[in-house]
Amino acid sequence: MNYDNYINNSIKTIPPSGIRRFFDIANEMDDVISLSIGEPDFQTPWHIRDEGIRSLEKGKTWYSPNRGFSELLNGISDYFERKFGVKYEADKQILVTVGGSEAIDLALRTLVNEGEEVIIPEPSFVCYEPLTVMAGGKPVIIKTKNEDSFRLKAKDLEAAITPKSKLLVLPYPNNPTGAIMAKENLEEIAEVIKKHDLLVLSDEIYSELTYGGNTHTSISSIDGMYERTVVINGFSKSYAMTGWRLGYALGPAPIIAQMTKLHQYGIMSAPTTAQYAAIEALKNGDRDINKMRDEYDMRRRLVVDGFNAMGLSCFEPLGAFYVFPCIKSTGLTSEEFCTKLIMDKHVAVIPGTAFGKCGEGFVRVSYSYSLKHLKIALERIREFLKELNNEG
Repeated sequence: MNYDNYINNSIKTIPPSGIRRFFDIANEMDDVISLSIGEPDFQTPWHIRDEGIRSLEKGKTWYSPNRGFSELLNGISDYFERKFGVKYEADKQILVTVGGSEAIDLALRTLVNEGEEVIIPEPSFVCYEPLTVMAGGKPVIIKTKNEDSFRLKAKDLEAAITPKSKLLVLPYPNNPTGAIMAKENLEEIAEVIKKHDLLVLSDEIYSELTYGGNTHTSISSIDGMYERTVVINGFSKSYAMTGWRLGYALGPAPIIAQMTKLHQYGIMSAPTTAQYAAIEALKNGDRDINKMRDEYDMRRRLVVDGFNAMGLSCFEPLGAFYVFPCIKSTGLTSEEFCTKLIMDKHVAVIPGTAFGKCGEGFVRVSYSYSLKHLKIALERIREFLKELNNEG
């Protein structure tokens, strides 16, 4: 039976995630240090776990309302206003989802009609382009550059816009590069967006993880952007709650209403236990965020200095928990570098090309791991480079 005749053509054209391949290889090898996945090595703080456990002990195992429990919706509204100065109505403008990824999928399917263009700066997270294709849209890629600290430039956005342009994906703080967009950068971008009457999907899942005295600015806070923006956020990165699978979308009420319809039919509601835990996280989790951020910052400086010292130039990332060193000096492609590194030295990192073609010549390294693992990995990479030079 030829199953190709039965499978959706759009799905067949989409390649598997380049992240998971190296993660899977690492899982099958002994003595591997994997710096491949954006998985905090912190456990979910105990007071948050306790609230989830308590909800189970009390038998709170029923469905939640489609958009999420009202206490959680109100907590998200209060949190976003307190942190970023933007107010969203809990009963109309917020939707709780199964991770931030579901929220991205819902937003794209709600906003994009067949053939409309979605502008995506790359390198960026692996899901934007395939989800755009699955929504019937056409991805238009803007290559961000190392020399610009991988920020999206207003002039490059202007050059990418056509009469079919509908939506800009704004993925900052950025995975994989760690780049951020300062308020002045966002203001320049906003002028272009308003000029061309575009919408924005702003993925702000790493909003709490900024360093060097920088604080995150949501583009929804920029004049004229509130009504044009769907913000994606969640609990995975800030509170080390990846396995709880809980995210959310904030935006104009008419858009959230349509996203909620898709959520109703495809998912119904986010996990009940996770929602009770998230309510506690929003109430009492600020101290946990600060502690984890300080730890990540120490690791960030260690890893950036380590790569620069071994001759792999690495710009200073000011957000998320990734570095994006340039490996062009080795003469290897990104794929060759990562494959040889894991086979020779049992260290797993991700080819930059997993995040777009313009990631060639770079690799993504996550520092969401212990200092002990990072130090061992850096030493192995140093040995790897020395052996490469001897071969040459």
